Amino acid sequence: MRCVPRSSSPAASSGHVTADQLARAQQIPGKFLETILTQLRRAGLIRSQRGPDGGFWLARPAAEISLADIIRAIDGQLLGVRGERPENVTYPGVAEPCATGVDRAARQRRAVLEQVTLADIVSGNLPDMIRLLTENPSAWV
Repeated sequence: MRCVPRSSSPAASSGHVTADQLARAQQIPGKFLETILTQLRRAGLIRSQRGPDGGFWLARPAAEISLADIIRAIDGQLLGVRGERPENVTYPGVAEPCATGVDRAARQRRAVLEQVTLADIVSGNLPDMIRLLTENPSAWV
């Protein structure tokens, strides 16, 4: 899903948004969005109200919703490799040392997802550690 800058977000002034407004703003099919919104609501990240004044609101402040929370709501647990926690994955023979590297990479990814919040994304002000990682040209190779 593309991120909509705060100034152009349909919810920027009212605090809530309808599914139709969000689908149009994100240029995604309404049915696809409904599935995502249902998952986010069940996870307690958003709340909804039906009716003429209805729509969707964040259930808690954006600064308290991490990217990890959102991913868990939609995709399930943050598993590492082959659907397993990194520490449970083994590599036979000479590949055994790979387990340490894979485990470290998975832990780093999880740390980033836990640290970055929805408020960070909307404001464009990423935590310093994350900003430094994304500004490194070799990070995109």
